[in-house]
Amino acid sequence: MAPEETRLHRISDPTRIFRTSAFGSGQGPAPAGPVVAPWRRRASNGPMDTDEMEALRFPVGRFAPPARTPTDDDVAAWIAEIEDAPRRLREAVEGLSDAQLDTRYRPEGWTVRQVAHHVADSHANSFVRFKWALTEDEPTIKAYFEARWAELADYALPLAPSLDYLDALHARWTPLLRSLGPDERARGFIHPETGDRVRLDVNMAIYAWHSRHHIAHITALARRAGW
Repeated sequence: MAPEETRLHRISDPTRIFRTSAFGSGQGPAPAGPVVAPWRRRASNGPMDTDEMEALRFPVGRFAPPARTPTDDDVAAWIAEIEDAPRRLREAVEGLSDAQLDTRYRPEGWTVRQVAHHVADSHANSFVRFKWALTEDEPTIKAYFEARWAELADYALPLAPSLDYLDALHARWTPLLRSLGPDERARGFIHPETGDRVRLDVNMAIYAWHSRHHIAHITALARRAGW
């Protein structure tokens, strides 16, 4: 694998977008055989332009880091959004058939099923990173190849285990986040790919966005497809 390909495939989590927004909207191919989606009701059958593809990849927009030190109100809003993410994801996939779950949300993107399993994996990684940063001094976190994870056999499983896991994970993660005072929220970790120091309060903002980002992949596809 060439160095550039390695870099692109190792875009591993929302924390990576602290510097760049190229991460995590389903880079890398889905396993062979998913349904080809009716991406949108378009006037032209020609190739999508850059703006159209951008809208599919980032339906809630790209992540924008806070322009100032987060306030208590900022943090409370982000935690509330993280807390509600399992319910919103479950609602987004409720009633979808296997064929719909195996539909790509955009050309060359992940399937709905892969997106849902990815949310559980990504949030589990983030939970551990919070604990590292709270118990160690400026730890360097472990990155992972999210596109490769999405090709593993467990990403073809029914969604119930990941949805239940996400419920349990957030039932622990949310109280931990709410327990943090200003000094603890200012602690941080180092991302190994960028060398950036990421504050824990900013990481809350990232994961609030991450929840919206991937849930919108599913709900926007459902609207376009008329599900």
